[in-house]
Amino acid sequence: MAVVTVVGRPNVGKSSLFNRIVGRRAAIVDDLPGVTRDRLYGETEWNGRRFYVVDTGGIVFEEDLPFAPGIFAQVRQAIEESDVILFVIDGRNGPNAVDGEIASLLRKSRVPILVVCNKIDDPVHEKEMYEAYGLGFEQVFPVSAMHGRNVEDLLDVVVSLLPEPANDEEEVEEPEISVALIGRPNVGKSSILNALLGEERSLVSSIPGTTRDAIDSLVDIGGVLYRFIDTAGLRRKSRVDSDVEYYSNLRSFEAIDRCHVAVLVMEGGETATDQDKRLAGRVLDRGKGLVLVVNKWDLAPKREDLGDEMRKFLKSEFIFVAHAPTVFVSAKTGRNLHKIPEHVAVVHANRRRRISTSELNRLLRDLMAFERLPSDGSGRFLKVYYCAQVRTAPPTFAFFVNDPEIVTQQFHRHVEKQLRRLACFDGVPLRIHWRKSERKE
Repeated sequence: MAVVTVVGRPNVGKSSLFNRIVGRRAAIVDDLPGVTRDRLYGETEWNGRRFYVVDTGGIVFEEDLPFAPGIFAQVRQAIEESDVILFVIDGRNGPNAVDGEIASLLRKSRVPILVVCNKIDDPVHEKEMYEAYGLGFEQVFPVSAMHGRNVEDLLDVVVSLLPEPANDEEEVEEPEISVALIGRPNVGKSSILNALLGEERSLVSSIPGTTRDAIDSLVDIGGVLYRFIDTAGLRRKSRVDSDVEYYSNLRSFEAIDRCHVAVLVMEGGETATDQDKRLAGRVLDRGKGLVLVVNKWDLAPKREDLGDEMRKFLKSEFIFVAHAPTVFVSAKTGRNLHKIPEHVAVVHANRRRRISTSELNRLLRDLMAFERLPSDGSGRFLKVYYCAQVRTAPPTFAFFVNDPEIVTQQFHRHVEKQLRRLACFDGVPLRIHWRKSERKE
């Protein structure tokens, strides 16, 4: 997805604008400068276009202030990584010297820059925005992030400047399988990629965070073309202490968005961390396929039952994705690396699998024979009239019933379990929608 970054000096209302655009209070808003230190991102939709919005910390130029060394890196990275930049200033007080210095840096970019004169709460104050044209940018918008004034007009222009979105993958058959290598820093993602490619395509280092940007590599394995996306290691937000690493995290999330299958790499000595689970959850939320990989297996104790124990442990920890295939590998020795593309190809096929109408009709008969269909508590039971697979990638099913409100989580899980018995959907999420039928009871 496209990226829209909010930049400016402290205390001009960047976080308020971010919250207004995202539609929730995601960033801390305070009248003290420097409140935003961790970089925040959110997803939003406007006029049918989805995009990321990034909230950045206030830019200052005093070298003796905390975080000053990262300022220029932040601005450069914002310019580099964004599709549109919202340059926020205090519209009531007008631009100052710091705004001028920021403008000088932003003018070097070819990225569209929109100057946002914030705190213009009333039309009577709009004349004060004209000073902002002196910053050298063509488009200036008087807004009130606090009250939402003119923010919709701003978003109309933002959306018009975003690059065209990629085509829906079900409409255009891609010639290769896109695979995102994701995981925490220093678990061996780049080493695995280099071993699969047979060359030093990505820099390998023992220092976490060596890979800063997503790197695409095409490789033919067994007659199948794979596009591997090596991404920066993902850390918890509390440990993201530099702007470069923050944007690397964002690009890693984008890699998940544009892949078909994500390979979640974990280290044998520390698996199923909270961050690993969050990543797996994000993959499923995005409708992507998932393969779990435990690297550095050569360092594991030499016990015959260790693999079975670890597999059982992962299934219990990743209970929400217990169907995902698991591979134990060693990038150093090459052990089982050939199984990664094999599992990826299977999961990719599962993600595009379609169940025939006859099989769905059989499922429908089995559902109606369920020992006790859900009810609304007043004697009115759920009736399932018919079902259909409405799309693939991920497989999505629509069940037409008398009242979707009667469907319980238990019954929903039962239906998913039955669908997985009908066909192999290992490693992929299933989307199940309950629709009200117009048929009279």
